[in-house]
Amino acid sequence: MDLYSKIIQGDTNALSKAITLVESTLEKDKKESQKLLSKCIQKEHNSIRIGITGMPGVGKSSFIEQFGTTFLRRKRKVAVLAIDPSSEKTQGSILGDKSRMQTLANNKNVFIRPSSNSGILGGVSNNTKDSIILCEAAGYDIIIIETVGVGQSETIVNQLVDIMLLLTITGAGDRLQGIKKGINELANLIIITKDDGNNQEKVKETMLDYNSIMSLNIKTDANSIPKVFKCSSHENTGIKEINIATKQYIQRSKETNLFNIKRTTQKTYWINKILKEELGNRKYNELKQTNRIIDIENKIIKEKKNLFDLIANL
Repeated sequence: MDLYSKIIQGDTNALSKAITLVESTLEKDKKESQKLLSKCIQKEHNSIRIGITGMPGVGKSSFIEQFGTTFLRRKRKVAVLAIDPSSEKTQGSILGDKSRMQTLANNKNVFIRPSSNSGILGGVSNNTKDSIILCEAAGYDIIIIETVGVGQSETIVNQLVDIMLLLTITGAGDRLQGIKKGINELANLIIITKDDGNNQEKVKETMLDYNSIMSLNIKTDANSIPKVFKCSSHENTGIKEINIATKQYIQRSKETNLFNIKRTTQKTYWINKILKEELGNRKYNELKQTNRIIDIENKIIKEKKNLFDLIANL
């Protein structure tokens, strides 16, 4: 039985091997992974992609542990793609997120895959998009992408997900001011974590600060202004409300067709990004000037053709 057949049957070992394959830099593995992805992309699955970002120490892994469990109660299969920063010297990465998600890791309906960003900016790795395709083919309903951190360089993850959750803590100080623009552009929900013990009063104050900033948002659509929540992963409070808000946001975006528009925009972004990387600026600009890019986009998005097959024939 080939790798694809095992993946669509939900074999987690096969899924892990497939992600390792798409992460490989060997030329023969690249060719094999593209063949596999071409099959997997044909396997439609009504999944929801959720991005979770936040500054180091905010408790992203602890939050995902509790947040992911709420989907399991609704009989959903959950995949977590956790991106870790890599060392500039050794290119290695700790990949320790899975150890902080013991409840999820021990559930048969959960797949957790830590990966190194290999020094790539954007909060995700170059292969996160492909890992999502593989997880969807394997039948996962909820795909959570935990990014490296927060800031202007992490906005690329927004080209992968349907909703973005930004986690923050009390006492952020100047960092709150520094990421104002990033929040407005990136986050759909803002969550103040560690709402427990002696920290609860500070959490209330931080919520007021964020709500004040959001009220100054230049966007005219009130629905586009991020809502602010608080939670405690330690005491498992506020998580249910965040799950409901996530569900409502997705439902609203589907009703207004923004969901499909965003997915199409994301596909177009990645098509152009890969074309530019594979062909170089000069050839890419030639395609753009002659409007051949539009033809390529249509063949991939509407006809589900393989991008790398099209590139080989250019």
